[in-house]
Amino acid sequence: MSAVVQEPGHEHSAVGPSVNEGAAGVRAADERIVAALLEKGRLKEADLGRARRLQEETGNDLLSLLARLGLVSERDHAETCAEVLGLPLLTGKDAPDAPPEMPAEAQTLSTRFLKQFHVCPLGEQNNRLVLWMADPYDTYAVDAVRLASGSEVALAVGLRSEIDDLIERWHGQGRSAMGAIVETADGEGGGDMDDVEHLRDLASEAPVIRLVNLIIQRAVDLRASDIHIEPFENRLKVRYRIDGVLEEGESPPSNLTAAVISRIKIMAKLNIAERRLPQDGRIMLRVQGKELDLRVSTVPTAHGESVVMRLLDRETVVFDFHRLGFTDEFLPQFQKVLDQPHGILLVTGPTGSGKTTTLYTALSKLNTADVKIITVEDPVEYQIEGINQIQAKPQIGLDFSHALRSIVRQDPDIIMIGEMRDLETCRIAIQSALTGHLVLSTLHTNNAAGGITRMLDMGVEDYLLTSTVNGILAQRLVRRLEPTHAEKYLASPEEIEKFSLRRYQPEGDIYLYRPRGSTLAPTGYHGRTTIMEFLVMDDELRRAVMRHAGMGELEQLAKQAGMRTMYEDGIIKAMAGLTTIEEVLRVTEDA
Repeated sequence: MSAVVQEPGHEHSAVGPSVNEGAAGVRAADERIVAALLEKGRLKEADLGRARRLQEETGNDLLSLLARLGLVSERDHAETCAEVLGLPLLTGKDAPDAPPEMPAEAQTLSTRFLKQFHVCPLGEQNNRLVLWMADPYDTYAVDAVRLASGSEVALAVGLRSEIDDLIERWHGQGRSAMGAIVETADGEGGGDMDDVEHLRDLASEAPVIRLVNLIIQRAVDLRASDIHIEPFENRLKVRYRIDGVLEEGESPPSNLTAAVISRIKIMAKLNIAERRLPQDGRIMLRVQGKELDLRVSTVPTAHGESVVMRLLDRETVVFDFHRLGFTDEFLPQFQKVLDQPHGILLVTGPTGSGKTTTLYTALSKLNTADVKIITVEDPVEYQIEGINQIQAKPQIGLDFSHALRSIVRQDPDIIMIGEMRDLETCRIAIQSALTGHLVLSTLHTNNAAGGITRMLDMGVEDYLLTSTVNGILAQRLVRRLEPTHAEKYLASPEEIEKFSLRRYQPEGDIYLYRPRGSTLAPTGYHGRTTIMEFLVMDDELRRAVMRHAGMGELEQLAKQAGMRTMYEDGIIKAMAGLTTIEEVLRVTEDA
């Protein structure tokens, strides 16, 4: 049973902590797990109240109800059960490819029983039958397996869907959850694809609805930030962006392409008849207890429409500078510029580098009762109490520049502009900064010094730029090492020389870290953190801007004034074990 090696620190009895305690034990385990879910913020008090009322009517156990009602995600349920009961957590990748040899008695367990209780024996280990369970507190299922197999049982926890997939693969017809849905779908998917009513009928079939829901549910389970659905000549490809890196997932067959894409467009309230022009929409959903906001973008390609859905989980976003990756050394300098009464603060970086989240974090710190804040965004990503947020609508003439002109008459103290896209927007922002407003905005440039040259290239006068811009923050997102599994190693002399590590630690041994995959984080990374550089405008830099110095010279002057580049910030975070050198090189120009 090499696949089910127990994780260190998970010592447990043959049947888990509360298996022999009867109904009272189950209730106690239930309550401990529910309390842990509440404490972690994975379950809402209001949802728990609903489930308790339903429990009184039906008599079912509380955790099963929470799972069935979709109030707790499978992953949150499994992780919390494993933590509270002190059991190992296994994923589908930990299970053997083929069913292992079982004791003759264990082979009498019916597929129907395994599916009903979401349990799957994974073989023997230390003379115990390893039982993979979605609900390890279910004493009835454990006792039944023990009696049927005639051997003691060692429990492991898993996701309900992964256990069901494995049972189907080993003991059923070998179909995955998606395969089972596809089998019930209309195999042809034919007909006239230009007929809107036919498309609408295809998209309204139950299997197609379940298929799209499964794709979104998988994205939530994988902690994905984006779902990419891309049609090609002979296949439909589904990919998930997890911690900034794309991973391919199981895809529906190509004959369902039109139905799947039409279903997403209906959910996003887009025009399903329009397939020649790009469209943007929004889906508000509740998936596995999480309030999700999906931004949908479609573009026509050679073989149909490519769809990208950006997932915004409103409940998990935390506006906290330290959580974003701001260090104690860096934050006071940024806070000082943020506290200035007027001027412009820019955040730069490519799409998906966390600029908007940084700006929202800054706004949430500035958001007090005595300050009026107005934002113009396209789209409004997070809604914050106390901030007036305007959604730009270029199709009706409400673009950034038009909205900004009206905003100034609203007497704000702080203005946030989603993006400086053109000269007119820049000019109004500068005008606002000159008349005593604090303006926050973003730019698409590769580094902080590039923000100055980009504005000059747009046509902003140098004297206006030097008198309004207070600071420019450039940032990138790198994958964060999963701390319990990061492997520390002594840096080689070649690495020390190549990355000039002695600049950061003149004396002693230098250690770096590499990822080591775990059940929770197969890649060894879990979540992301920010690496950044912050250019603060001083007199020396202003003089350089006035003589139109190049980007290299501006960066050199900022470094002399104490600016740490993104690359340097990344190397320091790699030496601290937050990320790896490979990740820093992946996202910075110094690679």
